[in-house]
Amino acid sequence: MSNQFPREDTQPWYRQFWPWFLIALPAFVVVAGINMVFIAHEGADDLVVDEYYKDGLAINRKLEKKQRAEELGISADVALTSSDVVVTTRGPVQAEQLTLLLSHPLESNRDFEVALVQSTPGEYRGRLQYPVAERWHWTLIFEGEEAWRLDGSITRANLSAGHGG
Repeated sequence: MSNQFPREDTQPWYRQFWPWFLIALPAFVVVAGINMVFIAHEGADDLVVDEYYKDGLAINRKLEKKQRAEELGISADVALTSSDVVVTTRGPVQAEQLTLLLSHPLESNRDFEVALVQSTPGEYRGRLQYPVAERWHWTLIFEGEEAWRLDGSITRANLSAGHGG
């Protein structure tokens, strides 16, 4: 009768395959989880608003200014080139300077404003800081005694109209 005992390992545990395999699985999950937290933090959506009550009040003020522009019969056309913007207004606009806000539809860190100076009656010009493309939003603002506001979106016509001049 021979004794059949399992043979003893001659290698220490850290030279074995299975302990490292069993350690690697949870370690990989921890690293992947930390990576996902980093991605979620860096790529957070700008569409979620923290202070919705204050934004709601601001929306009411914006709507009042938009309604005032409609009551005054003010409208505008926006023409863009790669470096300039020309805004042509119609209606009783008596301002020497207007503000044009250009906002990216998804990334608020790409938004910027342009100071427009009157070049001729009803025409305002300004320099673009950054290039814009279709689907960007524009807001034309006059902050004065009769404050008003106009809103629109950049279309292909806005971009091509400005390339001729």
